[in-house]
Amino acid sequence: MIAVENLSIEFGTRPLFSGANFVINSKDKIALVGKNGVGKSTLLKILSGVQEPTSGAVNITGGETVGYLPQVMKLQDETTVRDEAKKAFLAMESFIAPERWDGEIEKTLVGMGFDRADLDRPTAEFSGGWRMRIELAKLLLMKPDVLLLDEPTNHLDIESIQWLENFLAKNSRAVVLVSHDRAFINKVTNRTFEITCGKIIDYRVKYDKYLVLREERREAQLRAYRNQQKEIAEIQQFIDRFRYQATKAQQVQQRVKQLEKIVPIEVDEVDTRHLNLKFPPAQRSGDFPLICEGVAKTFPITADSTGERTHLVFKDVTLTIKRAEKVAFVGKNGEGKTTLVKCIMNQIPFDGELKVGHNVQIGYFAQNQAQLLDDTLTVFQTIDNVAKGDIRTRIKDILGAFMFGGRESEKKVKVLSGGERSRLAMIKLLLEPVNLLILDEPTNHLDMDSKDVLKEAIKAFDGTVIVVSHDREFLDGLVEKVYEFGGGKVVEHLGGIYDFLRTKNIESLDQLSLSPTQKEAEQPAIKANKDDWKERKERNKKIAQLEKRIKEIEGRIENGERRLKELDVILSTPEGAAHIDLCTEYAEIKQSMDKEMEVWEQMSSDLEKLKL
Repeated sequence: MIAVENLSIEFGTRPLFSGANFVINSKDKIALVGKNGVGKSTLLKILSGVQEPTSGAVNITGGETVGYLPQVMKLQDETTVRDEAKKAFLAMESFIAPERWDGEIEKTLVGMGFDRADLDRPTAEFSGGWRMRIELAKLLLMKPDVLLLDEPTNHLDIESIQWLENFLAKNSRAVVLVSHDRAFINKVTNRTFEITCGKIIDYRVKYDKYLVLREERREAQLRAYRNQQKEIAEIQQFIDRFRYQATKAQQVQQRVKQLEKIVPIEVDEVDTRHLNLKFPPAQRSGDFPLICEGVAKTFPITADSTGERTHLVFKDVTLTIKRAEKVAFVGKNGEGKTTLVKCIMNQIPFDGELKVGHNVQIGYFAQNQAQLLDDTLTVFQTIDNVAKGDIRTRIKDILGAFMFGGRESEKKVKVLSGGERSRLAMIKLLLEPVNLLILDEPTNHLDMDSKDVLKEAIKAFDGTVIVVSHDREFLDGLVEKVYEFGGGKVVEHLGGIYDFLRTKNIESLDQLSLSPTQKEAEQPAIKANKDDWKERKERNKKIAQLEKRIKEIEGRIENGERRLKELDVILSTPEGAAHIDLCTEYAEIKQSMDKEMEVWEQMSSDLEKLKL
């Protein structure tokens, strides 16, 4: 459908990628991955025709249509939601009869999270995120042969993301998408393009399998790189040694030419996911950092002859969050998740009683936090000013993990984009001593590696955490309780995010309308779900135990290797070699490490099987 030939793109003199050749077929569902700044969004623009490449060609077979959803777009506010969506049919030669348009529009917009009552409201009444949903709905209604989607889940809640992933997975048309939602791309895609080291690598597998193949590829690259470096060092050593000997002049020249012909082996960008980032220690809070009793919030809408009208966000919110609990606030957009956070932060008035516990130090991340940064400082200075102790020696590593590596750290805050400012505000928060962490959509501007670093830091955090997020993969294994916002209520669900989603699927059935026979027939399925939950919980427990033991073994191996290096230095001297005790110690450590490696290999194999 789309054939790309020898495609290259440059910004100034810096190439993003070059020599790209690939074909997008009619049923391909492609995840476009790579670190921020490598050219993912640029490639989508080129495929859509919005931007011209520096060289090469994009050939689209006759009659095929391409639909493109950018991250940011100009939105118009002149119609109702329904009429705006209707433009999708007016913009093409639709095969759907006009009398069916409303049905298709309603089905798609409800899937995007709109209530039916919203469809005849002016689009101007909705936030930018909701208007982006309208644009996505229009694109889906057009049914192009190829869909190009740049971060389509950024403005969606969990239910809308699930609707979209089911729609795309069942749709027979081609899709190319950029997304930092790992669960989403795993459900939707069957092929992965990675942009790395100026090249586009085509992995004809789903994202999870790609991760395995990429690691194998990188290990092979590293082996080849080390061998090449060894060869270069040996050649250079020969040149340096015999450069000024006339009898060796010809051989030296041969080595020089040999050195010039060597093409440097490139290794894919370093994986920073294993960077251990820990929050600085903070004072211990009271046993109950947050207690809500009968909390309610309403907003005024308009005042008319009948008096002021109000919109109820939620009422009678009663909950208690204990010290060290990690909980998620989830639900459709507009149901009050951020509103309750603002109540906790005492930024807006509310009814009822809300108590922040004794000695609670709150660290709060929201989009407006990014606007509070000092524009006159550089990225590095911003973090250097808050870093304390040993963490100061690792500032560059931390910045690199959050996509501020190299010269990016020298940028002034005033020139950063909104997403970059949000990332910087997140790093700043990670280095502040707090014991209650409140994060409102923390992953919207993070790539997958950065999300992994953040997730591991939060898991290791010994304080209390409240996360507002629609990112299931991020929440999985992180939270142990979920508060669902919807219909003016906040409902507590024990268990992780996937336990909550499984429960939601069961609760979404209209239990009251089922006959006793139907309810009885439903019981095996409910029991199967419970059994599946227990099995998953037990598997996760085994995974956690294995990961802990593997980490302990790796620590012992690392200590052993360090001691062997010390002994190597000592035993290489005549005096050291005479020490029988040291020779015995060397042999014992070597034997112990061999046994540790055997156990490590077996446990690593067991862990891999459990994760399949």
